[in-house]
Amino acid sequence: MATIAVMGTLDSKGIEHEYLANQIKAKGHKVCMIDLGTGSAPCVDVDVTRYEVAKSMDLDLEKLMEAADRGDCVRAMSKAAAVYLKQRVDAGDFDAVISLGGGGGTSLASTAMRTLPMGFPKIIVSTLASGNTAHYLGTKDIILIPSIVDVAGLNSVSKMVFTKAAGAICGMVDSNLEEENKKPLIVASMFGNTTECVDIAKDVLEKAGYEVLVFHATGIGGKTMEDLIESGMVDAVLDITTTEWADEHVGGVLSAGPTRMDAMTHANIPAIVVPGCLDMANFGEKETVPEKFNDRTFYQHNDQVTLMRINADECCKLGKVLAEKANANKAPTEICLPLKAISVISAKGGDFYDEAADDALFDSIRCHAKVKINELDHEINALEFAEFCANSLLKLIETHKQSNSSTK
Repeated sequence: MATIAVMGTLDSKGIEHEYLANQIKAKGHKVCMIDLGTGSAPCVDVDVTRYEVAKSMDLDLEKLMEAADRGDCVRAMSKAAAVYLKQRVDAGDFDAVISLGGGGGTSLASTAMRTLPMGFPKIIVSTLASGNTAHYLGTKDIILIPSIVDVAGLNSVSKMVFTKAAGAICGMVDSNLEEENKKPLIVASMFGNTTECVDIAKDVLEKAGYEVLVFHATGIGGKTMEDLIESGMVDAVLDITTTEWADEHVGGVLSAGPTRMDAMTHANIPAIVVPGCLDMANFGEKETVPEKFNDRTFYQHNDQVTLMRINADECCKLGKVLAEKANANKAPTEICLPLKAISVISAKGGDFYDEAADDALFDSIRCHAKVKINELDHEINALEFAEFCANSLLKLIETHKQSNSSTK
């Protein structure tokens, strides 16, 4: 029997949450009703009051409710709910969490759920479960179920949706993956222009006994990879495709933000870093590219994606960023440079071939890097380069293991 947290604004949507809770109980699981309301008193019985939630971060809830600013209330309670829920989950009190809501309720619940680990069951039945939901989900595995009708009372449609949602959360807690001989994890970053390199390296690493998780360097892919590294589940990083830094620097659409490549340092794990696809920034349709870039070289990847060649000045700055991120990691870290091409289209004769820009990138890395630099006279997708990166990472992992053993 699992304990499932049913959390939400139990003043305005208490009846709906109570119905959901009863459906969960009917399937044989326990329920903990958590009130996140900041209006009138809850209209149903609760197990955890809004004041208990607020106490988790010393929030003066009475003063906040007296001010009667709904926006302030939602933002403050979101923060408190995030702290409270994580504390209870970390303590092993809950096996899953589910919520119902409109705009405010979805914001409250999703803020709290984003603090929870990957794989922990989390569902929101929401009026906003369509369109762009990235700001609610972040990089977390939160399940959004469309409410179809507003979460405003019980009717034939809402009962059907809530019953199915109860079945979904119960099914999630009843479904556990039994793994034998679990392998250590390595994460790798990949782009279309570096696919061959990563595939070759992945094969080498898997033959050495590792499981390799590949992330598409599309902004959200880099963020998700960083989150997984931060979780402590990852043993090493094969960062072949650091292209998201080009988008971050020039304002492209696939930036992973300024903290990209910080997680390896926080997790203190070995890494191989490569300036893969740092020759390109990504934009949408050609007409969406800012006018200030009109004199640049472009490559139309498809009707929706326009690649822009990064120039020498930008490469110089990106090389410095890459080197400094690598330097920050105290675990064994090396940079590998494919001197003949950092992407398929930057090879000699390719659309993005620019020797001056590549030289600026490599020189900047050489100037600022304090970690070891391996320079190979190959293109990034060459067999020799890919195998070198994989084998180098295996050596760094072994060095890290020996270092950790000697300090125990």
